[in-house]
Amino acid sequence: MDIHLRLARWVRAHPGTIDAWLALGIFVVLVLPFAASGVEGTGPTVVVSVALVLPLVWRRSRVVPSATVIAGVSVLQLITGIEPVPAQVVILITIYTLAAFGPRWASLGGLGLAIAGAAIGLVRYGDLLGVSGSNSVLSTVPLFLILLFFVESLALLAWTMGDLARSRRLTYRALEDRNRRLEVERQQERDLAAADERSHIAREMHDIVAHSLSVIITQADGARYASAQAPDVAVRTLGTIADTGRGSLREMRRLLGVLRGDESASTRPLPTLEDIDSLIQSVRRSGVRIDCRRVGTPRRDLPLGAELTAYRVVQESLTNVLKHAGSATSTEVSLEYGPRGLIITVDDDGRGAAPDPATAGAGQGIIGMTERVRLYDGTVSAAPRTAGGYRVQAFIPYTQA
Repeated sequence: MDIHLRLARWVRAHPGTIDAWLALGIFVVLVLPFAASGVEGTGPTVVVSVALVLPLVWRRSRVVPSATVIAGVSVLQLITGIEPVPAQVVILITIYTLAAFGPRWASLGGLGLAIAGAAIGLVRYGDLLGVSGSNSVLSTVPLFLILLFFVESLALLAWTMGDLARSRRLTYRALEDRNRRLEVERQQERDLAAADERSHIAREMHDIVAHSLSVIITQADGARYASAQAPDVAVRTLGTIADTGRGSLREMRRLLGVLRGDESASTRPLPTLEDIDSLIQSVRRSGVRIDCRRVGTPRRDLPLGAELTAYRVVQESLTNVLKHAGSATSTEVSLEYGPRGLIITVDDDGRGAAPDPATAGAGQGIIGMTERVRLYDGTVSAAPRTAGGYRVQAFIPYTQA
């Protein structure tokens, strides 16, 4: 089966070679013996035979010109009265070729010309075929009709086989084109999935690393200043740095475990709304004054992914406070359970110390928040407040639209 497929592919890839061998075979079998017979008056017939066989070399690369030459030679043969030759079997091959590879008008035109030429040829060469001459009309008409039916049937059979080959080739080509399109679509889907996964990983890495490092840097600065005058505060601060680093390391290991396909890592609980108090408490150790209030009755209509998104919004907002407003800032976190969804608001007064340039980001946090919230048909707005400071507000509906 594999050899058959490779042979079929080679034949499709080398049509000119196959046609040349076909022409050579017909020449050797039908023309060469006829030319070598030495019968008197075979010169014109040999010329006609060669003229009929030679265009077969270009029967698929130049379908219409090749068929035109063969048709022209056949018409000239009828006009001049040159006897029929065995090489005229190429007329059937030409009918097949026009139906299989030529345009529709040439296919039908070639069939019509062949049918008309066969009828004229039977009349023209009736003496040779024994259907005219000394025989009476009544006795020769049935034989004429039988021969005419036989010849026309051969022409129709050749055209039908060519048309079937044409339909099969077009169907095969359509399937190949469809397979190519499907492969392109599958590749695009894989690329989109990979891009989405990279974006998801980038958001997770940003949320974990940026928040933890911001807390660690702020705490380290505080421990450095407090080490001389308040050693006990410096010790507590260093403990906070260690706890934050360990937590960040656990999150990184969990994320890397998910990427490696570690099932134990993927089943570990992710942060939810219940973990926001712990998050706020860890940021408070950096010196930021944070008030947290909840309005309304907590709902369970949010999926775990949406709760993780709400947690990341608060985390990123507090990280931005540490990076851009300083640790002496007063911040208020509000979780409002409205009738349609959860509204998260993080306000700061912007009155803290000047931010450390080393902790300044490139604005990817807001973009990451927006991408996360949009996955749940929510919205995010972030802008300076008229009274000073900054506000980040996100809305996450309870159920997806």
